[in-house]
Amino acid sequence: MSTVVVVRKNNSACIAADSLTSFGDTKQAAEFIVNSDKIIQFADFYMGIVGSAAHQLVLKSLFNHHADKIDFSNQLAIFNSLKQIHPILKDEYFLNSKDEDEDPYESSRVDSLIMTSKGIYGLYSLREVDEYTQYWAIGSGAEYALGAMFTVYDQLDSAEQIALAGVKAGAKFDNASDLPLTSFTLQLTH
Repeated sequence: MSTVVVVRKNNSACIAADSLTSFGDTKQAAEFIVNSDKIIQFADFYMGIVGSAAHQLVLKSLFNHHADKIDFSNQLAIFNSLKQIHPILKDEYFLNSKDEDEDPYESSRVDSLIMTSKGIYGLYSLREVDEYTQYWAIGSGAEYALGAMFTVYDQLDSAEQIALAGVKAGAKFDNASDLPLTSFTLQLTH
C-alpha cells in the first residue's frame, strides 16, 4: 500500500506521499521506476492515490479525456464528479467491482486524498467524500502518519512540515511504505 497525507494549517495546505510500490512481498523502490510519485496534479487540484498501481494511469487518462466531468471544488462537486466518472471507469477502463456484493453501493476501488486551494478532502471507494479541517492520512501507513501529525500539529506552523512528519513516520514503521517522498503545497483561498 502506501502512506498519503493531507494537511491544512495557517492558510496553506500540503499533500505528501511515499514512493514505494509493492506487489505482495516484492518491493519496487523509487530508484527502479521512472515515475514513483503517487500524487497526480491536474487542473487546480492534487490527488494522492493508494491501492492498485493501475489507478494512477487510469485516473490520469480519465482526467485528460473527460476533464469536463471533473470538478473538485467542494465536497458535493467531488461527489457529483464521481457519479459521472464511475460509469466511465466501468465502460472504458474495465473497473471490476463484482466481488464487493456486501457493500451497499458498487465500489470504485479507489481511495485518495485531494488538495485544492479551497480545502483538503478524502475520497473513498463507495464515493464517500470527507472534508478535513486539519489533516488526514490513508494507506497502510496511515495509523503511523496520523499519530505523528497529531503529535506535531500544534507544535509546527507549516502544513508541509506536518505532512512530512506524517509520511516519514509511515515510511519508518509501515513495511509497505518507503522514502523518498513527494509533496506539494498550495495557498488556501476562502
